Amino acid sequence: MKRLSVLLGVLALVVLAMSFTTKPVAGLEIGDTAPDFSLENIDGSMVSLASTKAAYAAEGIDVKGYIVIFTCNTCPYAVMYEDRIQELHEEMAPQGWPVVAIQPNDTSIQPADDLASMKKRAAEKGFTFSYIIDAEQEVFPVYGATRTPHVFLLDQEHSVKYIGAIDDNPQDATAVEERFVVNAIAAVEAGGNPDPNFTRAIGCGIKSK
Repeated sequence: MKRLSVLLGVLALVVLAMSFTTKPVAGLEIGDTAPDFSLENIDGSMVSLASTKAAYAAEGIDVKGYIVIFTCNTCPYAVMYEDRIQELHEEMAPQGWPVVAIQPNDTSIQPADDLASMKKRAAEKGFTFSYIIDAEQEVFPVYGATRTPHVFLLDQEHSVKYIGAIDDNPQDATAVEERFVVNAIAAVEAGGNPDPNFTRAIGCGIKSK
C-alpha cells in the first residue's frame, strides 16, 4: 500500500511536469520592456520595481536587474523551490539582482495562497525577499506567467533577458546541472545575451477566474 502511494505521488508530479508551457501564450517576450507594478508585500508595504531599486540604493547596492518569480505556497513545485529561491536571493541580491516573488493565484480558488498564509509561510521559511500578492490578477497575464514557479529576469531598464525555469532539476537541488537564472545573469553582466534565454516553466498552472 505504501509503495502504491509513493507511485501515485510520483505520477502526480509527472502529470504536473507534462503540463509545462512551451511558450508564453501571451505577455512579454525576450527583449520586451516589462511594466512596473505596485503590489502588497507580506510586511504591509507596497512593492514595485522602482521601490525595490530605491530600497537597495539606500543600502548602497546598485540594482542591476530583477529576478521576478511568480510562485505560491501550495504548488508542489513551488514548495520544492522555496529554499532555492531564498538561496538565490541571498546570493544575487548583494550583487544587485534581488528576487521579487509574486503570488498570482486566485485565493478564492486556492485559499492557502492568501496574504495571511503567505506571511505565515514566509516566517516559517525565513524569506528575506519581497513576497507580494497579485490580488487582482492584473500583473501575471501582462507578463505572460502561466506556472508556479515562473521566472522573468529583467535588467535595470526592465528589458526581459530570460524567461523560464530556475534550474534544470525541480525534484533534486543536489542534482542540478544547469542554473538557468544564475547563468543568465552572468551572461548579462558580461555584456552578452543568455543562452538559453527561454526554458520551459515546469509547475502548477496559475489558478485564475
